Amino acid sequence: MRNSKLRLLPPVNEVIAELAKTDACNGYELSAITWAVRKALEKARKILLDDLNQDGEELNSGKTKKLQNFLHCQPEEFVPVFRAWLYKEIRAELRGYGSMKRVINATGVILHTNCGRALLAPEAAAYVAEQAVVYSNLELNLETGNRGSRYSHIEEILAELTGAEASLVVNNNAAAVLLIMNTFAVHKEVIVSRGELVEVGGSFRIPEVLKAGGAKLVEVGATNKTWLKDYQEAIGPETAMLLKVHTSNYRIQGFQHEVPVDELVVLGKESGIPVVVDLGSGSFLDGSEYGLPQEPTVQDTLKSGASLVSFSGDKLLGGPQAGIIIGKKELIDCLKKNQLTRALRVDKLVLAALIGTLRFYQRGEIGKIPVWNMLSHTKDDLRKDALKLSEMLAGLPGLEIQVMDAESCVGGGAFPTAVLPTYVCAVKPKQNSVVDLESFLRQGDVPILARIVKDAVVFDPRTLLPEDYQVIADRLREWNP
Repeated sequence: MRNSKLRLLPPVNEVIAELAKTDACNGYELSAITWAVRKALEKARKILLDDLNQDGEELNSGKTKKLQNFLHCQPEEFVPVFRAWLYKEIRAELRGYGSMKRVINATGVILHTNCGRALLAPEAAAYVAEQAVVYSNLELNLETGNRGSRYSHIEEILAELTGAEASLVVNNNAAAVLLIMNTFAVHKEVIVSRGELVEVGGSFRIPEVLKAGGAKLVEVGATNKTWLKDYQEAIGPETAMLLKVHTSNYRIQGFQHEVPVDELVVLGKESGIPVVVDLGSGSFLDGSEYGLPQEPTVQDTLKSGASLVSFSGDKLLGGPQAGIIIGKKELIDCLKKNQLTRALRVDKLVLAALIGTLRFYQRGEIGKIPVWNMLSHTKDDLRKDALKLSEMLAGLPGLEIQVMDAESCVGGGAFPTAVLPTYVCAVKPKQNSVVDLESFLRQGDVPILARIVKDAVVFDPRTLLPEDYQVIADRLREWNP
């Protein structure tokens, strides 16, 4: 019977022609649709031939049985049943096609690393779009007509906002640390507290970044306690710098001690050694004004006397991915001369996004920066938003809807112990598992990312955009277990 069904499988061009008569694949290029059709037909052939045991096992699972019911239907029913399966499979393949696309972040994690971290403000994004389609004076001195520096466009803004003598922007904060090591510490020693040898994500670790930059790591102190004398005793003729790394993504609490930057600076001056601070997700603002734990700001760290300070652009700053280095001009000038700088430099679009974001700080319009706007949401506002979504979902069959207290988090290696009170709209399926519902939402044409809390999928309005509510409601109307 399966072989007879094989003969009924349509050719690729026929399926593409049928899809063209519908809006099922609108927005996708022909090459992507062709790829998806071929993948779906190939999967159908494997199912019918049962030539892969693994596929056969998947076939019998409850999750895929419904989609693959064409296998057991009668020949006269095969074509309509198969076509329904085929179109669903093509759309599923297209959703997995290798390109970035919009997703809805309903997790409440503001700086969601998997979703691109900080959102750009519309005004900053418009400035990027403007610069993308025209020529610019990126490296042109308009007064002299000679070649200029791409960094000149941002140095004055960073100097105004931070008080730094000079600055440099590279493609992320790990690159900033790498460049600093490669410029000042090749084959020399860099002293770091053991409690600050962090893993920054994706298995990339500070010791490995230092090693890649050519530096020799000297660990001092213990995991939970490091004292000034630990640094003093480690300083030798090969010491290039004292490095302090802000533990952005975790905290040691209780029986602990770390040496403040200003104390390290005094020691550095006595020994003639620069002090470099990796602030990680550095902030220009005091988070305590938003109910967050107090953290050292970029400005305060520089005022403490650090020779160089590096931090990310796409975390608490609220801009694009970038590694920003500020500090003493003579040191920044050395960094600019390093041959690695060209390999690590940012392009005009990153600079435009960064400039567009920093302008809000210049004008004091912090509320227009999405990260800080989301951080500033009050619990009352979040309750209203959660109720709004619950009202849009009221009466949907197969679902129980409830608004309840919950917690959001900042994410992105920032304020790891902070608890942000929120309200969420909790959706519990009456049939099927909550895992099935979460997967269904994630695999829509516009993927919706939500959290599972106990026996419900929860939507946190803290990270929802105004247009997201209707998309969520429309997708849940399609839920048909």
